[in-house]
Amino acid sequence: MRRAELLAAAILALFVALWLLPFWAVLMTSLKDDTEARLTLPVAPPTRPTLYPFFRAFDLMKQGLFNSLVFTVLATIFSTVIGSLNGYFLAKIRYSDILILLLSFGIFIPYHAVAIPLLIVTSRLGLYNSLLGLTLVHTAYGIPICTLFFTSFLSELPQSLIDAARVDGADETTIYTRVVLPISWPAFVVTAVFQFTSIWNDFLFGLILTQGVNQPASVVLANLLGTTAAEWNTQMAGTFLYAFPVVLVYFLLGKYLVRG
Repeated sequence: MRRAELLAAAILALFVALWLLPFWAVLMTSLKDDTEARLTLPVAPPTRPTLYPFFRAFDLMKQGLFNSLVFTVLATIFSTVIGSLNGYFLAKIRYSDILILLLSFGIFIPYHAVAIPLLIVTSRLGLYNSLLGLTLVHTAYGIPICTLFFTSFLSELPQSLIDAARVDGADETTIYTRVVLPISWPAFVVTAVFQFTSIWNDFLFGLILTQGVNQPASVVLANLLGTTAAEWNTQMAGTFLYAFPVVLVYFLLGKYLVRG
């Protein structure tokens, strides 16, 4: 190996080590008991590894993890399906650029700008402090970006396929289900992974729209810090539990994500 290649490999290895250092610190802290977690450096390996912090974190977070899993999966499905319908419509009509521009405004509206109106609307509709409310909110907020993903993908779909289906007597519903859907799986994978990650990691909506047993895992994890003394091993174990679903999704769908 040439000297330049060795230097490049060394620099890349250094960056990889720096990037993995926080994960290493979290893992080492989560395997320590309460005393060792407070008295040793986060990156130092535990002298007596224990899984008790994971059991304690799971006991505290199990309801929040279930809540997040429910509304995240539902909102991902709803927003992705609606985005595919919108994308097919916008990719095949005239003047779609204007509609896409108007729809894109929804992507750039920050969460904080709609927090108070959203709280008022959900309260009046009886959706406050419910998983249904969080599902509908994340579905509505995800429709613009999902629509853009599918519009970009379906705009490359040959018009001849759709014209051939129409000549054969297929209506728009049949064209969408028999022609568009089977070849749209790369867009579905990319959009679903993006939506799942975005919704799962949301903190603000879960904080202002829920309380008690209906809070999502992100809010429950933040509450693990405590008010008097921080149990760092429990919080780090909870961080691993919270990150596991997203890591699993990327692990299972990673190759399809790259292809999409």
